[in-house]
Amino acid sequence: MSINLKDIQRNVIDLCGQVGEFIYTEGSNFDRSRIEQKNGFNNLVSYVDQEAERRLVKVLRELLPQAGYITEEGTVAQSKTNKYNWIIDPLDGTTNFLHNLPIYAISVALTRDNIPVLGVVYHVVRKECFHAIENDNAYCNDRVIHVSTIPTLQESLLATGFPYYHFDKRDQYLEIIKDFLEKTHGIRRLGSAAIDLAYVACGRLEGYFEYNLNAWDVAAGILIVQQAGGKVTDFKGGNDCLFGGELCAANGLMHQEMLALVQKKWQ
Repeated sequence: MSINLKDIQRNVIDLCGQVGEFIYTEGSNFDRSRIEQKNGFNNLVSYVDQEAERRLVKVLRELLPQAGYITEEGTVAQSKTNKYNWIIDPLDGTTNFLHNLPIYAISVALTRDNIPVLGVVYHVVRKECFHAIENDNAYCNDRVIHVSTIPTLQESLLATGFPYYHFDKRDQYLEIIKDFLEKTHGIRRLGSAAIDLAYVACGRLEGYFEYNLNAWDVAAGILIVQQAGGKVTDFKGGNDCLFGGELCAANGLMHQEMLALVQKKWQ
């Protein structure tokens, strides 16, 4: 059964805008007593994440009834076996949101046979919607976007993140960061993988790398970077970046240089 990705994309964009308004409004009157811990220290969730996910799933189920779901908050039965799956992070950057730091986003992707074919990242506070479908351009608020044309690591600005758990590779990771600090214009830690990838796609950053990621953190952003002309791999240089837990994204000119530095220290 074929589906019309352009029509679905428009509906998802509208949906993310509506749910984004809910998140933004709740943020101004947030009840901190309703913060919960999940899966260990510093991995936080709130009623806003959960309600946002329910609102997203309700409409997405109507748009594509045959699709399965991979979601961060688990408000719907999970599946990787369907031909089509929605991969959803209703609030990427929860810790930022809880501290009123205005860098958080909704991330919604649709995969076909576990390959992203539609991606929407909605920066809630800036009201910037980054989106793409397969075989088309990438956009921000319907303007075509491209990765930057900066050709070398030395001229680049990068982003990364730090894990909330699984600290066994912490020392290796810090060594990589040290090298990048010496060889680039700097590293930023924004606290939202979805926004990091969106910013690579529109050329605000040249690259982004991180490990200990989940599919819902990166599914939409992977496609948006690719359709904007960038390259996304795992740390081995392969394609296992959606479910493999590690990712290196950059413009096509400096991806290999960036990846080589990661690989030098990463075991």
